[in-house]
Amino acid sequence: MGKKVNPIIFRIGLSERWRSRWFSNHDFAAFLEQDVSIRKSLRKDLREAGLDKIEIERSRGEIIINITAAKPGLIIGRGGSGIEDLKKKIRSKFLDKETKLNVNITEVSVPHLSASVIVESIREDLERRIPFRRVMKQNIDKVIKAGAQGVKIIVAGRLNGVDIARTEKLVQGKVPLQTLRSDIDYSRGVAQTIYGMIGIKVWIYKGEYFDKKAKEKSDIKRPTKTVRLFSKGQAKIQDLGENSKTKNKTK
Repeated sequence: MGKKVNPIIFRIGLSERWRSRWFSNHDFAAFLEQDVSIRKSLRKDLREAGLDKIEIERSRGEIIINITAAKPGLIIGRGGSGIEDLKKKIRSKFLDKETKLNVNITEVSVPHLSASVIVESIREDLERRIPFRRVMKQNIDKVIKAGAQGVKIIVAGRLNGVDIARTEKLVQGKVPLQTLRSDIDYSRGVAQTIYGMIGIKVWIYKGEYFDKKAKEKSDIKRPTKTVRLFSKGQAKIQDLGENSKTKNKTK
């Protein structure tokens, strides 16, 4: 049997970084269980906000939760009241009174390039009994129009209420899962229907990671040098900065 590797874990250190960033000698198991419980609770309570990532950072006596969502306004609320309610709920369920808690909310730059947002969109449509093929095709079109180079969607279960469960897959573009330099976003979820649970998996290929790094470096503007030849065969080199103004005088 083929053994599948989670694309995000496979690329830790290249295009991905750890979602939990802390170190502990003695309380590792307790902190890990706490992180998993916090993520499950937030994904359940903030499902309508279109969560992309939940990153947790810890230091001595302090915990920072960074939430990236497609609809941050639903989390923040009027005047920040939503964040305060969220802090109270997290503190009462998981933390003690001495631990400081900070919650940061960030908006997803391109929601249709986030696999988690696409999974939530598919889940909502399937629970509203929309035909699964239409749902898959619509979301693939959204991802490709947003600028992705490839996308793969798999749904499995009693699709459209049939008696025998099956798996359906749609792929558009290329999705190189074994190439480490490829920037691939992956997520999975479950839709609760009256016929049972339907599993959802989404892969989005955004291009090669090192190409983006090279493009970011090339975007940095640097002073250039121009070589101008004169009649005597001598070359004159002038430094031209971004805002520099040069005047050439010829006799």
